[in-house]
Amino acid sequence: MRWYSGARHAFTRALICLLSIASASCGGDGARDATTTPLDTIRVLSYNIHHGEGMDEVLDLERIAALIREVNPDLVALQEVDSVTNRTGHVDQAAALGRLTGLNSAFGRFMAYDGGAYGMAVLSRWPIPEPMNIRLPDGEEPRTALAVTVDLPGSGRVLRFVGIHFYRTPEERLAQATDMVEALGHGEIPTILAGDFNSTPDSEVMAYFGERWTIVEKGEDSFTFSSFEPEREIDFVIVRPAGRFEVLSQDVLHEPVASDHRPILADLVLRN
Repeated sequence: MRWYSGARHAFTRALICLLSIASASCGGDGARDATTTPLDTIRVLSYNIHHGEGMDEVLDLERIAALIREVNPDLVALQEVDSVTNRTGHVDQAAALGRLTGLNSAFGRFMAYDGGAYGMAVLSRWPIPEPMNIRLPDGEEPRTALAVTVDLPGSGRVLRFVGIHFYRTPEERLAQATDMVEALGHGEIPTILAGDFNSTPDSEVMAYFGERWTIVEKGEDSFTFSSFEPEREIDFVIVRPAGRFEVLSQDVLHEPVASDHRPILADLVLRN
């Protein structure tokens, strides 16, 4: 199964090859090699997985994992993740998806739920020794931001990756956004923020981020919800500081069954 628009994916891969620091050939779909991409290229995936239950009402983590393996990301922000709940068969979904994809995993607990816990997860190609689950202002449901810091193998530079899932009213989401930015501090650590903002581009939340972060544009096919009948753009990848990241591409992937959201994929280059 393919989730990319073929022409756009081919163009992106060609661009990565042209920018490469070594003259090796490019591999097939999803495959990447350190010798064929610019130094400190980061592929980011963000996906609200609806606790693994698809629009066909089938609980299936393997098809989520198959999509992740296919697009071969370095960092993944997953929303609506269960940990050993009754409804999902007492599976630690973050750890299971880590095993199924060969990536390191961390779980960020929002709250106790159905005999276990409910929250979000981050998967990483690189070690994530000290994940930080940042408590945000509560609304109808508790919320956190899950932040990890990784060392990029190309240069050894530090990169911070933060997964979020804001909820529920505009006022609650804005309070969560402002508290999270304050908690992250105002340093110059290059940071990627990815997830389900539950906010459209014209919202106060996205206006707030637009003043402080760079919002990665998706192009014409920008709607991320719902997966089977897309009508809203509420999932984003954003970066800071300004000027540190070059965007090679961002795609909304066509997968109408595995979850109620469409995943988004971005190829970024961290510059000096």
